[in-house]
Amino acid sequence: MNIKYGMILAAGLGKRMQPLTFKTPKPLLEINNLTLLERAINLLISHGLQEISINVHYLPGQIKSFISKKKFRVKITISHEKDLLLDTGGGVLKGTQNFGNNPFFVINPDTIWSKDYLDELKTLEAVYFKDNKPTLLLVNKKLSIDPSFKGDFNLNNEKISKDDENQLIFTGLQITNRSVLISEKSDIFSMNKVWNKLIKDKNLQGIKSNQRFYHLNTFDMYKKILSLNITD
Repeated sequence: MNIKYGMILAAGLGKRMQPLTFKTPKPLLEINNLTLLERAINLLISHGLQEISINVHYLPGQIKSFISKKKFRVKITISHEKDLLLDTGGGVLKGTQNFGNNPFFVINPDTIWSKDYLDELKTLEAVYFKDNKPTLLLVNKKLSIDPSFKGDFNLNNEKISKDDENQLIFTGLQITNRSVLISEKSDIFSMNKVWNKLIKDKNLQGIKSNQRFYHLNTFDMYKKILSLNITD
């Protein structure tokens, strides 16, 4: 069984990337001639997705124009958070209204995605369909290029937990469904709030990535990653 839908989170302000983001939305920053957004889209297309939703807020016209010019081989819809940022959870809930009850990928373009992740998408999908429970792609903090990352999660038999020995961090890729989001009473909420509830009920799953983790979170990190030969 293959997932056909995906959501890309592209609505953030990118403040920690200033001055680069004064005139350019963060998802359109380039690493080796490919924008962060394009890397995320290409990965989802390579996995066989048929429809992708992208939320926008900051400099939305640039992202819309980029999508229009590229003519990607997949249906792309824009979810415009015009007045207020809805945070990660609220943005996903709004942006996936057309997905029905189908599961979908959610991907954060802050990570430098490449085709090296394709096998892990397949594994993530296989684990999700065992019990149809939200599943995160995690990575050991030691594999991150950024030594400042602290562990957020643990993993035991594909079940995610939290304790004082956390060694894993979220890569920015997950599979979820709308049923775990629609119970939220506010339009603005974080995915972390949803995850904490799922962890409490032992309903959040995960797998570990074996990839070196490149995550674009500051201007200095951008310069560091630019110096590396990261392919698509």
